[in-house]
Amino acid sequence: MSIYAIIMAAGRGTRMKGSTPKQFLLVDEIPVLRMTIEKFIKACPDIRIVTVLPPAYMERWRNYCIGSSFHHPQVIVAGGITRFHSVRNALEKIPAGAVVAIHDGVRPLVSVELLSRMFLKMETARALIPVVPSVDTLRALRKDENGNFESLEGVCADRSCIFAVQTPQMFRSEDIKKAYSRPYDTSFTDDASVADAAGIPLSFIEGERYNIKITEPADLEVARRLTDL
Repeated sequence: MSIYAIIMAAGRGTRMKGSTPKQFLLVDEIPVLRMTIEKFIKACPDIRIVTVLPPAYMERWRNYCIGSSFHHPQVIVAGGITRFHSVRNALEKIPAGAVVAIHDGVRPLVSVELLSRMFLKMETARALIPVVPSVDTLRALRKDENGNFESLEGVCADRSCIFAVQTPQMFRSEDIKKAYSRPYDTSFTDDASVADAAGIPLSFIEGERYNIKITEPADLEVARRLTDL
């Protein structure tokens, strides 16, 4: 089967508190987005890339790729009003009979080894999701109208059965395209939740502690330090 990667980079990155979206910020003199895409190319040199961007930055990215001789072919797609709609836009470019990995463009530290293991497992799996166990003590809380925390009585958060979900999340293209034909629902927080609602059986694989999503300035600093090691 052919292999595709949808690289989700359509966010504005408001929590970075800067004028430049986080996917274009530099780690080791390379844009986060390019570093992310290069991991997939190293894991699968023949992979086909679909990059989802904010419409206002599509030309900027094209110019960067040309100017920096980053020539791996990409299909560039405009993002939608939500992540769900952005993924749906990208899936229109994916044929049936393929394996498709959907990955956050701001997770540049994913390892080639994890990607290779996941592609291998997709020879038999219909959907494969990387997860990491919780290492912290968990407590169920909520904020009141004044922003103060209060306990949720009777809710037990047992960390032994709680796992954090990462990307890439991999699927058979015909499965995930059908799943995304459903109407949008606010419960769809990632691709796995869309697939699960459509009845696609999910398989799981151990993820990586440092496969972090760059969301805030501190995350970018962590990525820079880890890249320097």
